[in-house]
Amino acid sequence: MNTFFRGVLVLSAAAFVGECLEFMINVVLARELGDEAFGLYMAILPTMLFVVVLASIELPVSVSKLIAEKGPVYHWHVLGKALQLAFVCALAVMIGALIVLPHLSVLHSYHAGVRWMLVLLVPIITFSSVARGYLMGVQETGKIAVANLLKRSTQLAGLLIVFKLFSFESNIAIFMALLALKLSELFVLIYLVIVFIGKIRETKKAHVQKKGPKKEVYQKLLQVSLPTTGLRIFHSATFAIKPFLITKALSNAGMIESVAMVQYGKLSGIAFTIGFFPAFIAHALLVVLIPIVSDAYAKRHYDVLHHYLRLSLLVTVVYGAPVVVAFFFFAEPITTAFFGPSPAAGYLQVLIPYFLFHYFSTPLQAYLIGIGLVKDAFLHSLYATTVSFCLMIALGSMPTLKMDGIILGMNMGAVLLTSLHYVTICKKLNLNALMRPGESWIFK
Repeated sequence: MNTFFRGVLVLSAAAFVGECLEFMINVVLARELGDEAFGLYMAILPTMLFVVVLASIELPVSVSKLIAEKGPVYHWHVLGKALQLAFVCALAVMIGALIVLPHLSVLHSYHAGVRWMLVLLVPIITFSSVARGYLMGVQETGKIAVANLLKRSTQLAGLLIVFKLFSFESNIAIFMALLALKLSELFVLIYLVIVFIGKIRETKKAHVQKKGPKKEVYQKLLQVSLPTTGLRIFHSATFAIKPFLITKALSNAGMIESVAMVQYGKLSGIAFTIGFFPAFIAHALLVVLIPIVSDAYAKRHYDVLHHYLRLSLLVTVVYGAPVVVAFFFFAEPITTAFFGPSPAAGYLQVLIPYFLFHYFSTPLQAYLIGIGLVKDAFLHSLYATTVSFCLMIALGSMPTLKMDGIILGMNMGAVLLTSLHYVTICKKLNLNALMRPGESWIFK
């Protein structure tokens, strides 16, 4: 219990500062790039995220789960195999990126250096993923928190220096903004490598190296990494498609494409920035819960699993409910204070169900990963996204709804996803709809 609350508090505090920095980053970008360039910057981020997902192959999740399940005497052996797997994956993704990226039409509107930036980002992400996974597994939440703060602070510092000292054309300005993001990842890697080396030296000295079959370690890593990566790839692919789907739907409703792109920039860069700000607590819950749930499920401690499920959802209610109430009543003052008058205030109000259910779905996803139901998580996302996209196209294409129709489709997807997660976990842990032991007819 103490480990849970300490981990959540440390990560939440650091993530709060990190989200403040992220908020300031988006404010700087929105003001320095202008509406159209800011929309282009936000549109390229899903592609960059897709490359990051491929590069990491969800090693933070798989390594942390395996480290949590195994005793310290196995850690050195697990890490060695994880690093070998990371090297192979980084090399494969870099080769694939060199072949595919030059042919992506989505990159034609950007500076040529963006392609090389994406390729060079791969090894940075892959090897930092192993270090993150190990620190998550041994519950070194303080060091993870420092890494997260380092990323945001170096990115913001880079942007302030560049835009205060120099003036660029639109495509160069976007390139420099993305370069600041890449350099922040490099600084994080350097920090993680230093911490990682220190920790594995302690592990090597304090415990006898106990080796196991190589095939078994690889298999266990991939059992989590591959389906979780598939889930992240699906999320990234849909995230990458979303800007074009939204602009297409809005165009069908009679909106000019350039105006539609600006509206997407307002939605993604302003409404999402504000709405997802409190999600740092949800992410902290995810990081802390994965090793706890994995360890408890491996030992079949169902009472522990039931307790932490109730506790994590209670924490979500405590912070989520007041936040969405504040969004509803103070949307306009909040958006105006940071971004100036904007239609994003109305978007923020209509998006309240989307954000609230996202806060709940994150710790629930941690539970699905910890109890080995990654496949179910993927299927839930597939169902929810399909429903959401269909509604976004249908409602967003209506001249009377436009962006409100887009948002309504997103809300329905979030509600469906969270509901599927919750029902599946309760069935697996033999809980009824009120999270009490014993099956309910609802789940039969």
